[in-house]
Amino acid sequence: MQRVLRVTGWSFLGLASLVALFLVYQLFITDLLNARSQAIATEELEFTLVARRAAIEVAPTSTTTTQPVENPEPLPDPLPELFLEPEAPMGTPFGRIVIGKIGLDAVLFEGVDRETLQLGPGHMPGTPLPGQPGNAVISGHRTTYGRPFFDLDQMVIGDSISVETALGTSIYTIRQILVVRPTDVWVTDPIDGAWLTLTTCNPKFSAAERLIIQAELSDGPNLDYVSSLTASVLRAAA
Repeated sequence: MQRVLRVTGWSFLGLASLVALFLVYQLFITDLLNARSQAIATEELEFTLVARRAAIEVAPTSTTTTQPVENPEPLPDPLPELFLEPEAPMGTPFGRIVIGKIGLDAVLFEGVDRETLQLGPGHMPGTPLPGQPGNAVISGHRTTYGRPFFDLDQMVIGDSISVETALGTSIYTIRQILVVRPTDVWVTDPIDGAWLTLTTCNPKFSAAERLIIQAELSDGPNLDYVSSLTASVLRAAA
């Protein structure tokens, strides 16, 4: 009986050691791996931005919005210039996100697959890049691999988020904070105007929910275009 208890005790100690080693890896080693990836990406980003800036295009500025007869106020024609940034190859760095309030300054990558998110926050393919009209979606880890979104729960409505891409620097102002189920993918749906949606696991050290931050473009190269287009649509619908 004593031998059985001894073997059982050692087994539990061995299991506890394995769990402890796993936690150390998840909480600390992955941070070191991410720091190395971010350092490499920072150097690569300088050259990437130069090449991507050369590929920026200006969209036609005419508008197809029809003005109601009863509204005598003329619509702006043409609209301000819309600067279009090309899509980034999967897994490559294309920009940087900065949130001073929580000390976040991280290189952004294209893609939200497991391998890409280990490098840093990732942009969801199929959604517009930050700075473009629509709903740009960025996902990031909360407790591992640099934990870029660890303190995202400290953000409040009205706080600012800065995103730099080849287009320039776009500033977003938080308008909505949500906690949703992992299956509530509607938060990535298109939105009129220009928006940035940040997604991460919630609560900390759990994937039971998703913390969602939705912020509206308040400054940047495409702000005039987005503001004018939104105003035109509202006047047409009035």
